[in-house]
Amino acid sequence: MHIELNRDGRKSLPTQISEALGSRISSGLLERGARLPSVRRLAVALKVSQVTVSKAYAELERQALIHCEHGLGCFVSDAEQKKGYVEAYWPQQYDDYLPRAQLWRNFDYSEVKYPFHLAAIHADLLPLKPIGAQMASLVLEQPELMATYGNFQGDHELRETMKAHLQERGIVLPSSNLMITSGSQQGIDLVARTFVGPGDTVYMEAPSYTGAIDVFAGRGAEMIFVPMDSEGMRVDILTKLCDQRPPKLIYTCPTFQNPSGVTMSTARRQRLLELARSYRCLIVEDDPFSDLYFHMPPPPPIKSMDIEGHVVYMKSFSKVLAPGCRIACVAAEGNILSRLIAAKSASDLGSPLLTQRAVLPFIAKKYNAYADHLRVALHKRMEKASKLLKQYAPSEVSWVLPAGGLSLWLELPPTTDITELHALAKRKNISFLPGDVCYSGEIRSRHIRLCYAQLSESDMEQGLKLFFTLLSEYLKKIN
Repeated sequence: MHIELNRDGRKSLPTQISEALGSRISSGLLERGARLPSVRRLAVALKVSQVTVSKAYAELERQALIHCEHGLGCFVSDAEQKKGYVEAYWPQQYDDYLPRAQLWRNFDYSEVKYPFHLAAIHADLLPLKPIGAQMASLVLEQPELMATYGNFQGDHELRETMKAHLQERGIVLPSSNLMITSGSQQGIDLVARTFVGPGDTVYMEAPSYTGAIDVFAGRGAEMIFVPMDSEGMRVDILTKLCDQRPPKLIYTCPTFQNPSGVTMSTARRQRLLELARSYRCLIVEDDPFSDLYFHMPPPPPIKSMDIEGHVVYMKSFSKVLAPGCRIACVAAEGNILSRLIAAKSASDLGSPLLTQRAVLPFIAKKYNAYADHLRVALHKRMEKASKLLKQYAPSEVSWVLPAGGLSLWLELPPTTDITELHALAKRKNISFLPGDVCYSGEIRSRHIRLCYAQLSESDMEQGLKLFFTLLSEYLKKIN
């Protein structure tokens, strides 16, 4: 297996190896019971000493992630498998460059009745019928769209519509400065593949979006997580860190942040942009939730204040319209955008023209009215979830209600073993997002994320009652 080591980094080599293997184990890239490479073999592959690998394996064994048997080797731990470890066969030994895959693992709960882990909106609230009708009409009346490659940058008419949409939100750019991507996830990946390489420093909020962490980890970046408070990322702490390790890129989800729900203040947004100017680096502003506010609109995007092209802004429409259509808009300037378009063309030859044309009329004519109704529906669900929390959640659990978005971020008592709780919940057909996956691996979190928008109201109520009952019983048992 390939592990990208930064020999000049702040972490020791054993720590880098143990964290890389730990991430592979927790995200399922290394199967339970699988045999790890021998100390000698991995040392040769990574060009380090056997002592270095032995220290890494010892740390993994201390964390109970692996189990080593004298004369047999080291194996990924499996509580349910006491004997008969999985023997290595050639696909397991075939080198890859995936350091972790938490996003993939976190979506893998299709059989769970109460999927609180997934930050998504229930199908009944989405405009699937009008978008579906438009798609059906296009297939019947313009079947040639299915035989046509779209513009690498995105359909011109859709970009014009996006231009008007962003202008209403304070971002004034020509449509030539916009690119359509297959969701913001592709946008993040394009930025990372274009501008981030092994050892580059990427600053992120602590906690941060799992999918972005996966992408930057895949590029071999050194991710540094910056604490947040009620106004968002602590830019004062970030400034001190940047003095020690200048940033290549700063990733932020400043509005109803995923997973915490925190919104960055206007003053913090301005200071973050000033910091990017002084260090001549990029800010990736990920904005999937800003239209989902409950009371007052959030502060204007950082991009609206950007006059020098430091911000790559990503506006996703996937979650709020039709996740299966995978539509997002990326805004950037000059050579930054042209390089992203080049990366996009090499990635997929352009997003499907059919889906772009399918969502276009709705975004152009109906989106704002739809968003008004959606905010009301989501606010109602959040308030219902809040009442259930107050009524059924154990007193040791704390949270801050978000001013918008899709999820609640709960802090559990220090004695909680979230891995054990997660396994118990899954047996009850409940899933949640463990906070650990919102960091790169070295940080242990006492938080979990629960989405109140994914289920019907009745299923949400039933599922949350069941989960809080389970949580209460678990905490009584361990305390």
